[in-house]
Formats: sequence, C-alpha cells, structure tokens
Amino acid sequence: MYLKEFEIRWSDVDANRHLANSAYLNFMSHTRMAFLMELGFNHKTMAEQGIGPVVFYEHMYYFKEAFPGRPVKVSMEVVGMSDDGKFFEFHHNFYDYKGRNFAHCEMMGAWMDLKTRALTGLSEDFLTAFNSVEKPENFRVLSKEDTRKFAKLPKDLV
Repeated sequence: MYLKEFEIRWSDVDANRHLANSAYLNFMSHTRMAFLMELGFNHKTMAEQGIGPVVFYEHMYYFKEAFPGRPVKVSMEVVGMSDDGKFFEFHHNFYDYKGRNFAHCEMMGAWMDLKTRALTGLSEDFLTAFNSVEKPENFRVLSKEDTRKFAKLPKDLV
C-alpha cells in the first residue's frame, strides 16, 4: 500500500469548515501521480511514450469529517488492471493522525494515446513496472466489461 501525507490547508476547507469534496479529489490525484512518478511514470517518460492517464469514475464514501490542524494520510492500492495495462482500478483510503479511516474511494481509469486520443495498453517497460507493485488480496484482472459495470451513457440536451 502506498501512503502520502497531507496537511489540510485553509484552501482545502469548505463553508462547513471541514475538508471539502474537491480537496479529497486533489489529494487522491496527487497521491496517484506521486505513486506513478516513483514507478517511473513522470512527465518526461509519459511524453516519450505519448500517453496520459484518464479517469472514468471516482466513487467516494465519507465516514467522518476531517478538519485542519492535524496531518492526514491518503493510501493507494492497485486493486485491478487489465492484462495489457490499458485499464486500472485504484482504491484510496483517508486516515486521520491516529490512523482512523474517515473516507474511501474506488477509482477506475485507463491510459490514453495522446496523439490518437484513443485508449491504449502500456509499453512492456511500463507494464513491467506496474506488475512489480505489491497487489492486495482482492486484486483482479480487469476486462473492458469491468469498465462498463455502471452502464452510464451521455444524454445530450438536443
């Protein structure tokens, strides 16, 4: 499990004076990118490969409030990935300074080829890096059907 520590800043708090919804998303995004950078997925290597990560969904579950004044930790685990690395599922947990879990998120995404704007699998070296990561007990191999499990389609105004 990858862990990243954050200080709750004034700008992370909403009108109710607790951690704002948008701050949860920012903390998770920062945690994911820090994790990816440690695996070798930095701006330079992703630009060389011509890929970037895209988010399909982030499902948040809030258990307790979090307030400024004490650090929080955000975890990240790779709980699913397709054989070619195209699709991935990460889970995040938020912990207070005593290690109590106050929120959970299930996130699914994919890699996009930045030239064609189409989804793409990972190169062999990136796939090897991802495969070297410790997998939790509930890890599973993802298929395209897993990305459609919520079956939401756009509904245009016209």
